[in-house]
Amino acid sequence: MVTVRRNLTVVVALALAVTVFLYFTMIRHGFFDLQVYYGAVNYWVHDGGEIYDWLKLNSRYGFTYPPFAALAMLPMAYVSWPLAMVISVLAAVVTSGLLLWWLVDSIARREGWTRWYAFAIAVCLAAAFEPMRETVTFGQVNTLLLFLVAADLLWLVARDSRWAGVGVGLATAIKLTPGIFIVYLLITGRWRAALTASGTAAGVTVLAAAVAPDSSREFWTQALWNTDRIGSLSFVSNQSLQGVVARLDPTHPSRALWLVLVLLTLAVWAWRVRGADAKTGLALTGVVGALISPVTWVHHLVWLLPALIVLFDRALAARDRRRLGFAIFAYGLLISRFVWIWERGSGGVIGFLGSNAYVWVSIALLFVVPARDPVEPPLSDWSSASGQRERIVKA
Repeated sequence: MVTVRRNLTVVVALALAVTVFLYFTMIRHGFFDLQVYYGAVNYWVHDGGEIYDWLKLNSRYGFTYPPFAALAMLPMAYVSWPLAMVISVLAAVVTSGLLLWWLVDSIARREGWTRWYAFAIAVCLAAAFEPMRETVTFGQVNTLLLFLVAADLLWLVARDSRWAGVGVGLATAIKLTPGIFIVYLLITGRWRAALTASGTAAGVTVLAAAVAPDSSREFWTQALWNTDRIGSLSFVSNQSLQGVVARLDPTHPSRALWLVLVLLTLAVWAWRVRGADAKTGLALTGVVGALISPVTWVHHLVWLLPALIVLFDRALAARDRRRLGFAIFAYGLLISRFVWIWERGSGGVIGFLGSNAYVWVSIALLFVVPARDPVEPPLSDWSSASGQRERIVKA
């Protein structure tokens, strides 16, 4: 009883501290991106217009996702705006909660912590995570995509399910960038899952083309290549390698330099994930996806959350103080809004280093997250290991 009271006191105190922290630090974006989704889908369904022709009032921002994403968002055309906001927040909370449970529960069991206590602490810390709070206040789909990919890798791919790859395929069809996980499946030799993911993405894309041929044609031939629709590449919120290059020379960013950096990053990632277990594969691929994407706004960095948790997990298990210290430092930096100091300009060495701080953290995570869990088998050995455990139990 004493332990329960102590744990409850800690959780309540942390929740209050996070609430105060969010009150003073969280920027309320008024569900800006959700307004874009909602306005474009309603324009498409009720006004008979083309979804990619719609622009948010007094802005240049319109719908930028593939046509299948528009199909997935169709229900928004039949609910009120207040209900759409409620659904968006609930979806982010539920998907994030499930992801945290999957990643944190094993830590709690290994360390002997009460499972609800560990989960509650993780939820509070995730709420303070800047990419997470930006995702919620923008009304973004990041946590939904991360949930689809994580469910696929941790539950379907890892268990060699016949449905393995479906989640990755759906996420890719919604927002293209999760397609890096198809490459991950190929690198780790999960050919059937990679084929399923590719087939799923292609299948639902063809479905969208059959339902909305004009919109599909416009997206694949025009909207996809119109970078003006997504904002300036040099804006400080773009914490990708492309953002780093663009901030070196906002007027004429070097495409060659960016391509070299992307190829080097992919080489390091491919080397590290080949023998990685499922959680590490999710973590490292999420990191590399954020690095190589031409545009990685701060709210897209929710893809770093698995890497931070896995790093903390492995460092704690190995009692590795250096890695544990870096995990805490990286988390602290990623709740701080540090890069926004240079929102109006990033001149000089200090400005260059500071304005790209989240990129440096991402690069560091690519190197410092241990590639193997000493307890969990690598992804490619999961099926045989599971079979061996089953034989031992039956014996």
